[in-house]
Amino acid sequence: MSIGNSPEDERPFEDVSEEARPSARPSVGRVLKDARLAAGLTVDEVSAATRVRIAIVHAIEADDFAPCGGDVYARGHIRTLAREVHLDPAPLLAQYDAEHGGRPAPTPAAPLFEAERIRPERRGPNWTAAMVAAIVVVIGFVGFTAFKGGGSGDSSAKAQVAEGSTPSTNSASPGPKHTRPADPKPAPSDSAIAAAPQDKVTVQVSAPNGRSWISAKDHNGRMLFDGLLSKGESKTFQDSTKINLILGDAGAVQLYVNGKKIEDQFQPGAVERLTYTKGDPQVG
Repeated sequence: MSIGNSPEDERPFEDVSEEARPSARPSVGRVLKDARLAAGLTVDEVSAATRVRIAIVHAIEADDFAPCGGDVYARGHIRTLAREVHLDPAPLLAQYDAEHGGRPAPTPAAPLFEAERIRPERRGPNWTAAMVAAIVVVIGFVGFTAFKGGGSGDSSAKAQVAEGSTPSTNSASPGPKHTRPADPKPAPSDSAIAAAPQDKVTVQVSAPNGRSWISAKDHNGRMLFDGLLSKGESKTFQDSTKINLILGDAGAVQLYVNGKKIEDQFQPGAVERLTYTKGDPQVG
């Protein structure tokens, strides 16, 4: 009888290497990636639909959750991506919690609440209430003053009637008179300015068709007028030698020079620079 190993002891050892073990459960990132590919979606499309950045989607599918910024954000991204690729997020969240130390514990609210309640509250002056009170006092004072003034006025009127005095003309006067606004002056006619002096140059600018900015200077360059001529208004300028005009909207004005109407066809909106002398009407 030989001493040695028995046949059972000579059997090969059981292979317990990683390759021989049953295949492990796919990772969270692998499951999300396979589901995305099965749904025919690209990373860009998933990112646009879920508003999860492209870099974070790539990192999660590679099981790198560091870019998420914490377990709370990682769980939120997993839930959002799972729903987008038509997966139930609950198993994936449970697997993530098991692989990363469990679900994050909720923050205890009671101690914080108690601390806030115990902490003494420092209040500043209530300026709003003070302002409201001040406004109420002012309104009350104004109302009292008006009421008192009205009462004294009534008593004065009664005293005048009792003494036989004549009531004021304002109280006996009829209702307010409605004054009609003055009609705009019509454009001057040839006869209206026919008496222009012969030894001077006379220029009259009217605006029957609209308003226009005008500027008028004498022969020394002194400003005679610089402003807006409203519709229906007119301005008359005289000088011993010449009048220099600038019309902002020449189509809206009419010119009378030395008693004669200027028949130039100015275009609406056109800016015209004109000079008139004693021998005109002729454009200088």
